[in-house]
Amino acid sequence: MFGTFGKLVSMPFAALLRWMYAISGSYGLAIILFSLVVTLIMVPFQMKSKRSMVRMGKLSSKQAELQKQYAKNQQKYQEELQKLYQEEGINPMGGCLWSFIPMFILVPLYSIIRQPITYFMGISDAACDGLRQAAESLGYVADQMANGAYGAYEQVNLADFISRNWSGYDWSGVEGVGDKLLQMHFDFFGINLSVQPQEVFKGFSMTWPVIGLILIPLLAAVMNYVQTIVITKSNGQSQEQQASMKMVNLMMPLMSIWFCFIMPAGLGLYWIANSVWGMIRESMLGKFYTKKINAEEEERAAKREAARKLRMEEAKKRAAEQRENEAKKPKKLPQKAPEKKVSTNEAGRVGERPYARGRSYQADRYEEKE
Repeated sequence: MFGTFGKLVSMPFAALLRWMYAISGSYGLAIILFSLVVTLIMVPFQMKSKRSMVRMGKLSSKQAELQKQYAKNQQKYQEELQKLYQEEGINPMGGCLWSFIPMFILVPLYSIIRQPITYFMGISDAACDGLRQAAESLGYVADQMANGAYGAYEQVNLADFISRNWSGYDWSGVEGVGDKLLQMHFDFFGINLSVQPQEVFKGFSMTWPVIGLILIPLLAAVMNYVQTIVITKSNGQSQEQQASMKMVNLMMPLMSIWFCFIMPAGLGLYWIANSVWGMIRESMLGKFYTKKINAEEEERAAKREAARKLRMEEAKKRAAEQRENEAKKPKKLPQKAPEKKVSTNEAGRVGERPYARGRSYQADRYEEKE
């Protein structure tokens, strides 16, 4: 059931790669063109993701301020960060979703490169067995496992053997093959793309086909790392954010070295081409959305400034109206000042003591009466 589903998923990719091969006549060039078409198809999906990433990059300074402010309270920091995203209308997961799509393309492409007779040429398993038997009569040795199953890359080795012995046998006469079988030219600038780079260490020699196979995984890692740098810069991330992502950015290039060494070189070539096209795409989208978002921010700032000036003008107008209304009001007559009451201090003063006498003071109160 899974095998049937895998074939259905791989069919459109196999048809595209086969069409590219028919146009170019080169397996390596077909892979490069295939990666270009995939990159162009991904542009509409990457546009929304890139916009979100650029806008998040614009907030890197504000995010750094929040991180310093709430360094001892991570919960509060996350709350304020989510509030900032909501105010700016940013979905932090919007830039991550589409980044997984290339992996879903890589899986069926791996099946096509690993089993070119079944997927690339569309030949049935029974007809593939017939081709295998015919090749064995010419000296081909199938890569079989201990359980009798064929190795992971046995088909690509068989396709390469048939291509190199194309004129030595009537391959189209094999039952179920017909005109589906193709003479695949795996050589690309002297490098056999059907070979796993790790196999060259079994018989290492200082020749270009061997050196070229070793360079493919290394170049794939370098291009992948450069692509991560281009992406982070085009997103407008600060140097602090770039430094924090340094270890994460190294993981994928290191993985690419391993994968490209143990898989056919054709997949490593796709990895290189995909990184190059991806750099061009991310750089162009980054410049486009940086310019667009800057224009939007300037427009919002201009609107805020216009609203501020409008509020100031309205406040001045209200103040002028209030002064005008105050001027129209009838003037009040001046009130007479209240008469100043005589202080009781002087009436009760005795020397330096102002309250020495009471209100009922009588000077002759205690004199003897005659």
